[in-house]
Amino acid sequence: MSRRVTPEDGERATIRDVAARAGVSASTVSRVIAGDYPVAQSTRVRVMRAMRELDYVLNVHARALSGASTKMVAFVLDDVTGPSFAYVAKGVEQQATAEGRLCMVCTTHGDPSRELAVVEAMREQRADAVILVGGGSLDDTYRERMTHFAHALDKAGSRLVLCGRPSLGDDVPTTVVEYDNEGGAYAMTSHLLSQGHRRIVYLGAVSSEDASTTKVGRDRGFTRAHQAYGVPYDPDLVVPASFDRAAGYEGTKRLLARGADFTAVFAATDMVAVGVFAALREVGLRIPDDVSVAGYDDIPFAADLAPGLTTVHIPTEELGRTAVRLALNRHEPQHVVLGTHIVVRGSVKPPPMR
Repeated sequence: MSRRVTPEDGERATIRDVAARAGVSASTVSRVIAGDYPVAQSTRVRVMRAMRELDYVLNVHARALSGASTKMVAFVLDDVTGPSFAYVAKGVEQQATAEGRLCMVCTTHGDPSRELAVVEAMREQRADAVILVGGGSLDDTYRERMTHFAHALDKAGSRLVLCGRPSLGDDVPTTVVEYDNEGGAYAMTSHLLSQGHRRIVYLGAVSSEDASTTKVGRDRGFTRAHQAYGVPYDPDLVVPASFDRAAGYEGTKRLLARGADFTAVFAATDMVAVGVFAALREVGLRIPDDVSVAGYDDIPFAADLAPGLTTVHIPTEELGRTAVRLALNRHEPQHVVLGTHIVVRGSVKPPPMR
């Protein structure tokens, strides 16, 4: 009779203990755990029962070395506190659960070198998919390393997923789930121009320190709309900034301090717009009577601002769900672009008469 491991033994059950209790070989137990080899249902049931009775804990490192899948997807993002990221993460977790995978969340704090290190670590752990969310770097060295990891993950049976960022190239084995980033910025800028605004601040533009693909796309949409309407814009009103509230507040304060002439602010994210709201109200300017404000993302509390924020809607949860579904079901198209649209609320109106 097999030895029953109990908490009192002070030992952890081994794969041989499970095999002995189930009356099978250790290799059969390994096959049941890996799920990559046909095993009779009755045998599988006996092995699973033995694992429960012995409270068997799988050694994930040994499993990785053996070549078995960890049944996990990794979700890599800049910052878990970002509202839009949180809703992409929600979609990833929902679909991962539906597909029978665990979901591991990793943060990079906007550091491309850390992102590369995380991708390498997840490759070593044999994650079924590594999902990168948000804008990517345009640096050639970064792109070369990411291309290398895409091929390495593919060779290992995993998948690099670019969620909310463009493809690395048709010859790179990735799953790409984008949204119409440039189109959203074009639509919002066009909306402001159609309302009669001609002096529009764009707050959150590309800088020498941050030229992410997200920023580049939104900059292009802003510029292209002005060109389409035949309206020149003042480069001094295109303000580089990070995508957070503090950047919106400080950027607006600097514009006001130098007496910049503008009737509308297009904030590159809704969080930037929250900072713009605060700075304008601090000096007694009314939204939208004195200055119109628009955002990008359509995070949940955008509708709760007073007035509600006119913004660009991104299908965040759908991005997350689609990223997981396509990565794990590769017979489906591996490059999709989801639509964006503007949501008109109370923060934009025609400029005041002068």
